[in-house]
Amino acid sequence: MTTTDSTDVVIIGSGFGGSIPAYRLAAGGARVVVLERGPWLSGEDFDHDFKFGSSSSRAFEFTMGDGMNVLGGNCVGGGSVVYFAAMPRAPRFTFERQGSIGKRLWPSAVHRAALDPWYDAVAESLPITQNDWPDVTYSGGLWAAACNHAGRTANPVPAAIDKSKCTNCNWMMSGCRFDAKRSLLLNYIPAAVEHGAQIRPLHEVQYISRTPDNGYRVHFNTVDEVDYREVTGSGTIDAKIVIVAAGAVATPVILQRSEEALGAMPSAVGRHFSGNGERLNTAIVNEDKVREVLGLSRPDGKAYEAYQIGKGPVAASWDKLDGNLPEFSRHSLEQLYFPPGFGTILAQVPDATGPSWFGLEKKEILRRWQSWLTIFIMSEDDNEGVFGPPPPTGNGDRISQQLLSRGALRYRPTENTLAGWERADADVRDILERDGLSRVMPWTNDPIGAYTVHPLSSCRIGDDPETSALDDRHELRGHPGIFVTDGSSVPAGLTVNPAFTIAALAERAVPGIVEAAAARGVPVRYVDRPPAHATSSRIRIPLGV
Repeated sequence: MTTTDSTDVVIIGSGFGGSIPAYRLAAGGARVVVLERGPWLSGEDFDHDFKFGSSSSRAFEFTMGDGMNVLGGNCVGGGSVVYFAAMPRAPRFTFERQGSIGKRLWPSAVHRAALDPWYDAVAESLPITQNDWPDVTYSGGLWAAACNHAGRTANPVPAAIDKSKCTNCNWMMSGCRFDAKRSLLLNYIPAAVEHGAQIRPLHEVQYISRTPDNGYRVHFNTVDEVDYREVTGSGTIDAKIVIVAAGAVATPVILQRSEEALGAMPSAVGRHFSGNGERLNTAIVNEDKVREVLGLSRPDGKAYEAYQIGKGPVAASWDKLDGNLPEFSRHSLEQLYFPPGFGTILAQVPDATGPSWFGLEKKEILRRWQSWLTIFIMSEDDNEGVFGPPPPTGNGDRISQQLLSRGALRYRPTENTLAGWERADADVRDILERDGLSRVMPWTNDPIGAYTVHPLSSCRIGDDPETSALDDRHELRGHPGIFVTDGSSVPAGLTVNPAFTIAALAERAVPGIVEAAAARGVPVRYVDRPPAHATSSRIRIPLGV
């Protein structure tokens, strides 16, 4: 079946970069349609299970590239549904980064002070709250105690979590069944729908073309709700403004595929990808040393054995987020819970005499999984990812009905990136192996390559047309009326969780989008009031399906 339609604004993707403009523009009077390739899930759908067909496989997309693998959201709400809700602001020095090109990566108009009002708007809208030590879980407390023992500092992490609803079940990564995690399903999305925005799940955009009236036509396929490889229909929708917010892995692919219809794309589309300098270190904790050296114990008498209890990252060491340090030596170290379904695959055996990721030694550390402590490194990489030719449909060749695909991303870490990873790994070992507290195995690229849950920069903002696809208003160079507002617009790795910054940038972009829409005859004004908060994600209005 082929359908045609028209509206004022089409938004591709419903994560932070899509849902924030959707609400602001709809509240301001524009007709808004959001096309989301994933399903629309809510609290009742978020299973505590890893079986195929549960929310764990429906809400994620794991895209395997050449040297870099990306885990991201694939549902209405995008990354906000599957993130850990850690929401630190980017350090001031990140906005001054130059990378290996030797000049400022961010546009001159964007710096921390300029972005702070937009951070404030997001913090009020979700909302975000500062955790305190009583909120920190056993694993966060162990990490903080180890940092203190090593002469380092640690801090509770600000988070978008309703602590009154949180059960510490540690299943938030697959979506929060209790609506304690303040995903976009509880604020911007229901507020956008309330103002007339249409959210269309299972709509996978293929490319964009022009219309005779200087607008744009968005071409999409609809996909089956169980087997995402099965196309159930196709259609087009015309709009005066298009906002591409499909994520840093899909946005460049859609634009690359649109080049034949739209004309040449900026050379920076699909280049300068950053994995946010991420890697995982897994420590196998010595329970006796935890008691003896750190003096820790739980009420039941155990020293630790509490990896499974909690709610994702709650404590981080930010000692190396120092603007006086040279680039590629700054990083954050964040305690993290990674569910066994993923963690058992990704964890490496410390000091392995054989393979580090399978075999008898791996079996032994799996037996002791409750004594794990995972440290998540976010450092400064060198924007070395490049996308090859786009696949015929989607953002990758789907391997399975859900979850797995192979994309065209190629990533070869430079010496700068490798040196940054090595320094961060050494820091983790210095803290956690001191006095025999644990044995640490840094992440190795050997089994599957590098890995990120925070893809960035594949279509970035900047002042230099040679290295940035977007101007400082997020408009695609050479294609007025097309904007990009997702993580692909962030110029470089942030050394912290990037969701807050992506959301702040999306908020900052909206006034310019409103101005562009009004110039194209759309009756819209900028509305600055925060979205109303829904009490439950279970309220769904799948208009236009």
